[in-house]
Amino acid sequence: MKDDILYLGDMLDVGLWILRRLENINREEFDSSEDIRIVLTHQLQTIGEAASRVSKETRDSHPEIPWTEITGMRNRIVHDYFNINEEIVWEVATTEISTLVDLLKRFVPPTPSE
Repeated sequence: MKDDILYLGDMLDVGLWILRRLENINREEFDSSEDIRIVLTHQLQTIGEAASRVSKETRDSHPEIPWTEITGMRNRIVHDYFNINEEIVWEVATTEISTLVDLLKRFVPPTPSE
């Protein structure tokens, strides 16, 4: 359980990073920048990796978090990297991450820098 708070904090930190990074990025810029697409995909993978390390106990106590979808996306990125659907990456980053961040903020203690 102690490690869970670290993994949840990682998920929150990366989610906040994605939100900040996308503040001034539109779909056209995303489509035209390979660097943005690669970094964003990697960050979603990082969230999925952290989520996969959260204990079953903690996952069960927070069913509002879509654990299966988050870890499933991580697995797809890692194991099928050349067939990543960038439409899904954009959709998750621009619509789902803000919801995830809001959910995580409810039970992840703020870091000293916040």
